[in-house]
Amino acid sequence: MSFKHRVFYIVVFLCFVGSLVFVYNNHAFYERPIAKVIEVQITDETEVVDGLDNRDALFTQHIIAELKNGEKKGSQIHLENEYSLSKAYDYEFQVGNELFVSFDKNSSDESKLTGTIHEVKRDKYVMFVAWIFIFILLLVGKKQGLFSILSLVINAVILSYALDLYLEKPDRSLLLICSVAIILFTVLSLLLVNGLNEKTYSAIIATLVGTFVSLAVAFLVIQITGGEGLRYEELQFITRPYKTVFMAGLFIGSLGAVMDIAITMSSSLFGLYEKNNNISTKALVKSGMEIGRDIMGTMTNILFFAYISGSIPLLILYFKNASPLGFTLNMNLSLELARALAGGIGIVLTIPIGLYTTLFFISMTRKRARL
Repeated sequence: MSFKHRVFYIVVFLCFVGSLVFVYNNHAFYERPIAKVIEVQITDETEVVDGLDNRDALFTQHIIAELKNGEKKGSQIHLENEYSLSKAYDYEFQVGNELFVSFDKNSSDESKLTGTIHEVKRDKYVMFVAWIFIFILLLVGKKQGLFSILSLVINAVILSYALDLYLEKPDRSLLLICSVAIILFTVLSLLLVNGLNEKTYSAIIATLVGTFVSLAVAFLVIQITGGEGLRYEELQFITRPYKTVFMAGLFIGSLGAVMDIAITMSSSLFGLYEKNNNISTKALVKSGMEIGRDIMGTMTNILFFAYISGSIPLLILYFKNASPLGFTLNMNLSLELARALAGGIGIVLTIPIGLYTTLFFISMTRKRARL
């Protein structure tokens, strides 16, 4: 291991330790009062049965917690918490949990403050999981892993800024904003991870063409069918044109799979060419189509499972309450299936697009080699 690598790993480890120390002691940086649970006692337990014979139990906790910030830091506060056995919309708190609270107005006795629980302070858990992700990326990807982290951070910032632009002025075109964002996502991600070379240029072009063509196909199909069969109930609270929002989400959602296909096709074909500069174009086409067929099925399944998995809780809820199969699937899976199908179209189209785009750049490389 070189000196630079050692310094890099030491810096990463120090950042890891420093960030954990910070999130465990950052209470003063929050404006809202934070209380750490020091004692919990169950004061009531009630069994509940609804009309469909679904059974649950309700519990009431009396909690004593110590305030960790603000003028009342160090004081104890008494809290009440109700939770169900299923814990679908509530929490069972344990000693050591940190909670965001507010004080009751009638709590004038400083010796026995009372208040209300609003939510759990989770930043240390998020930080710990984020560092596990970072360590795995660095361990497996090394330099490319570092650039992957940078591209992820940059893409998150771009997405946040793009949404802010739309929220500030809703009359702006969300699809236009997302189109610009997707171009930036693609160019920055692939350039950071793969560098400036023909392989990257080919993947960028294939990704952009495949993504925009898949969106155009999906838009055309929805226009022709009038959106028949699509249930937009989950978008009813956004107070924005729901069809535009759905198309924007479909646009961004298909990008990841299309980008993966494009870089796989480009890397594979350039790898074959670099091992044998005299390989024929016909052999490259045959190998590229074989590679495309191999990854097409798995990537389509990945999209399907990624989208459908988020609907499993609602599916269980509907089935548990004896809803008809067709109604349940239509209500909960219509948009997810549309997203998966649009992404699948992008995957299938990107295989030939990526193949012939890569062949073009390989031919350009051959021409330069002959000069």
